[in-house]
Amino acid sequence: MDTLDTYYTRPMSPPWSQPLDVDRLSAAEADIDFAVPLAELARLRAQLASVSGEVSGRVHFRRMADMAVAELMLSGTAHLVCQRCLQAMDVGVEAATQVGLIASEADADRVPEELEPVLAPNGRISVGELVEEELLLTLPIVPLHSEGEGGVCVVADTPAAATEERGEEVQRPFAGLAELLKRE
Repeated sequence: MDTLDTYYTRPMSPPWSQPLDVDRLSAAEADIDFAVPLAELARLRAQLASVSGEVSGRVHFRRMADMAVAELMLSGTAHLVCQRCLQAMDVGVEAATQVGLIASEADADRVPEELEPVLAPNGRISVGELVEEELLLTLPIVPLHSEGEGGVCVVADTPAAATEERGEEVQRPFAGLAELLKRE
């Protein structure tokens, strides 16, 4: 009876979600390439009702004036829902930024003006946290189709219009209200 027992383990978390030692990476001037699925970023999901897509890029760590600095470059496409027509829309994401990584909020005064301060508690931060922070600043809070994307949101795609297209009766409780108000 030579059978092997199956050993189940929890799946490993992706490399971009692992906390990294920023001092060690900065001293080595390390580069980290990444590809992050947007649906995996918890704070982004909380901010936007529906988000999918992926961003990829590179983080270059270095030191500047005795401070750990991360140079983040990312690009990709976020698939969002237009809040006017509730239809899918794609938003291109291109960003390049430099952030000063600080261990506590008290260190924020040490960050040079050209850098944004980002909290790296205990000197550790994940690439996912850097990406998530930048996307929260880059993506629209209220996604809407723009005029140049093939025009304005289509009114025919509203739920009432879709119901009429299927031949179902649409109830309009205030349709005759204007006429009732004229009688008085």
